[in-house]
This record gives sequence, C-alpha cells and structure tokens, in this order.
Amino acid sequence: MKLFLEIIVCFFAGLGAGLGTGFAGMSAAAVISPMLITFLGMPAYEAVGVALASDVLASAVSAYTYGKNKNLDIKNGFVMMMSVLAFTFVGSLVASKAPNSTMGSFSTVMTLFLGIKFILRPVMTTKENMSFVSAKKRLAQSVLCGAAVGFICGFIGAGGGMMMLLLLTGVLGYELKTAVGTSVFIMTFTALTGALSHFMIGGMPRILPLLLCIASTLLWARVAARFANKASAATLNRAIGIVLTILGAAIFAVNIWK
Repeated sequence: MKLFLEIIVCFFAGLGAGLGTGFAGMSAAAVISPMLITFLGMPAYEAVGVALASDVLASAVSAYTYGKNKNLDIKNGFVMMMSVLAFTFVGSLVASKAPNSTMGSFSTVMTLFLGIKFILRPVMTTKENMSFVSAKKRLAQSVLCGAAVGFICGFIGAGGGMMMLLLLTGVLGYELKTAVGTSVFIMTFTALTGALSHFMIGGMPRILPLLLCIASTLLWARVAARFANKASAATLNRAIGIVLTILGAAIFAVNIWK
C-alpha cells in the first residue's frame, strides 16, 4: 500500500511539475515539495532536494526543445543566469528573517496571479518587436532582472521560474515562447546548483521517490514543451494560464490540507 501511494503521489507531482516546467518554466519545487511533504511525510529539506533534481532534466529537455525551435536567447539568458546565481546567495542571507508561511504563500499567489494574467491579458509580443530593443539595453535589463529573480529565489526559496517569466515578458518584452525557452535554460543550471547543494549538505534522498519524480517530471515536461512550440501565441497563452491557475489552486489546497 505504501509503495502504491508513493508511485501515485510521485506520478501526479511529476505531472504537475512537468506541465508547469514545459509550458511556463515553472520550478518543480513549487509543486513536488508540498505534495511529498503532505502525502508521503517526507522531510522538507529532502523533498526540496528531490524537486530540484527533478527540475534539472525537465528544464534541460524543455530548453533543448525550445532551442531547437529557435525560441531561446542563450546570450542574454547566460548573463541573466549569472546574475540570478550571484543574488540567490544575497537573498539567502536575508531569508532567515522571514517565516516559512510567508515563503510558501508567495509562491502559490504568484502562480495563481500569473495563471489568471495569461488568460485575461495574454502576451502577444512578436520576435519582430523584440528586435527593436538595443543589445546594450537588453543586456542591462538581463543583469537587473536576474538580480531581482536571484534575490527572490534565495529569500523565498521558490517562485524563481514564475518571477523570471513575468520579468522576461513584462520588462524585457520577450515573445512568450522565447521567454519560456530562456527561463527553462536558466532554471536548468539554478536547479542543478540547488540540487547538488542539497545532496552535499543533507545527503542523498530515498532513491525510489527520487527516480519516480524525475521520470514523471521529465516525461510531462517533454510533452508540454513539444506542444508549446507548435501552438499559436493565443493557444499557448490560454494553455499556460489554465495550467498555472489549476496548479496554483492545487498547491493552495495541498497547503490547506497540510
């Protein structure tokens, strides 16, 4: 019975995380962690490590899919990633002053907010519009936005993918597919850094839930990324909005259950 429960929980956790990653560059930690903690009784630190490890391959395969379809800005993505990693440390120094409930609530509210936002106010920017921004301005924006995301990632512990998508579309003016592709590219390396840190400090988690979550997240991220790159902008906005709204509501429900 316990084995069956682990398989079911890990499958649905990976389903939600994979769809969120492939469609919107969402961090798997926002979905997997609360489900493992609530339904399997896994220690929080171990659950976050499993979620981050699941995020690595899911984000990598999503980034590959978006890149293959020319929906990835590697140059500015790399700059933003370095800024994110640097300021994650700064955010972590301040994080001890914030209560855990505030951190969890932020991630849930951000997911719900973005879901509703993409339904009511879709991002219809085109790649032609993106070309009007100078390379120097975009580089500066990448550094500043990366600093903001990194600080929030380190301070809150989650929500980095959601913040990145919001800033890439709202501030940097990215077309939606390029924004998601660049976001998952960055999240691949931030998740890898986080996962390795968790395993070095807390040790390896139990292998079965780790492998189940990685496999399920990878599968559904691949499915979502393939669909997203073939969809029209209007369809993708609706899909992202619906997925994020459902995931936000589900995370809220899990937190209430907990």
